[in-house]
Amino acid sequence: MKIPFQQVDAFAEAPFTGNPAAVMPLEAWLDDTILQAIAAENNLSETAFLVPWAGDDADFELRWFTPAVEVNLCGHATLASGHILLSRNNTVDKVRFMTRNAGLLEVTRDGDGYRLALPAWEVAARPLGDVIPFIGGVPTETHWREGGYALLLYASAAEVEQLLPDFRALRAFGDIMFIATAPGSNTDIVSRVFVPGGGIDEDPVTGSAHSLLTTFWSKRFGRNSFTAFQASKRGGYLGCHLEGNRAILSGRCVTVIEGAFTLG
Repeated sequence: MKIPFQQVDAFAEAPFTGNPAAVMPLEAWLDDTILQAIAAENNLSETAFLVPWAGDDADFELRWFTPAVEVNLCGHATLASGHILLSRNNTVDKVRFMTRNAGLLEVTRDGDGYRLALPAWEVAARPLGDVIPFIGGVPTETHWREGGYALLLYASAAEVEQLLPDFRALRAFGDIMFIATAPGSNTDIVSRVFVPGGGIDEDPVTGSAHSLLTTFWSKRFGRNSFTAFQASKRGGYLGCHLEGNRAILSGRCVTVIEGAFTLG
């Protein structure tokens, strides 16, 4: 059995930047253990699997797997999936994905890039003193969203960029996304994202984190649109816009590998 395989750098200005994702369309769902094994074999932060959707309310069902777990929401692999599908068909400008835990997601053409509509999520202030020593720095505020999202606000971009987390210690807290953010220097905000309990020590560019950051920073700025940079080793740029209950993220994609994945 051969499965089409594309590897896409999402939220990328050029190859080898942004966040790589595998996009693998299927005719029907394989067993979850096989999907997880494929994602582990790919060894990317996310592998996206697509199956045609039978209803009129979406085009495909979409699921995402890290090398270790299935996740409830992944922005960059959704953007990558939209890029692959829209690149194949110049007659359509939008693709809709039904997901199991994040509802309906859309990717729309936007010049030479795309707009990704994700749910806009809120955070609430909460002490996180037990994890701060393992992330580093001195956050001025800490926030939490149920489902395993911790947001730490720092005073400067330099402090975020200089963090040296203890990934082994953070792994013991389980599958939690730790988001460090601050006002940016060349963009409005900067962030870094750590998910060691989910199999990803540092994620290069994280769409789901910006579902939170779009809401968080829009309130602080008093405006609905701003620019963002995720300061991982690869790095990636995003546009963020709050539109009602949706976080609209904009970015570009680059396809870097095309081929087939062979199952014995």
